[in-house]
Amino acid sequence: MNLEKVAFAFFIVLALTLNFGFFVGEFDNPDHHGATELGAALAVSLIATVLKFGDRSQLGALMLATSLVADLQLLLAALTWIWVANIDSTGMTPEVLAHVVSLSGGALLANFVSVTLLVAETISIRR
Repeated sequence: MNLEKVAFAFFIVLALTLNFGFFVGEFDNPDHHGATELGAALAVSLIATVLKFGDRSQLGALMLATSLVADLQLLLAALTWIWVANIDSTGMTPEVLAHVVSLSGGALLANFVSVTLLVAETISIRR
C-alpha cells in the first residue's frame, strides 16, 4: 500500500465530505451552515490542491484544475462570510447566506468531479 496515495485520496474525499456537510440544509437558515465547517472545508481543499501539484499527467492536470475551482469558490464564500459578519453593517442576511451556500455548492460539484476522476484513475490502474 502506498501511503502517499492513501493521504492523497483521504484529503480529496475529506474535502468533498466537509463541503457536503456545509452545503446540506436550508439555504437561508444559519443554523444549518456553520462558519467553522466552511473554514475546515476550505483548509482541507487547499491541502488537497497542494498534494495534486506533483502529478504531471493529463488526468492530474484536470484534477488540479477541479481543486483550484473548488478552492476559489470556497475562498469567495469564506471571504463573503467574513466581510458580512465583521465589516458590513447589514450582517448575515438570508440572501447573503444563500449566496455563500451557492458558492460552496459550486465547489461541491468541483470536488465531486475530482473524486470521480480519482476513482476512474484507480479503476484504470487495476486493469
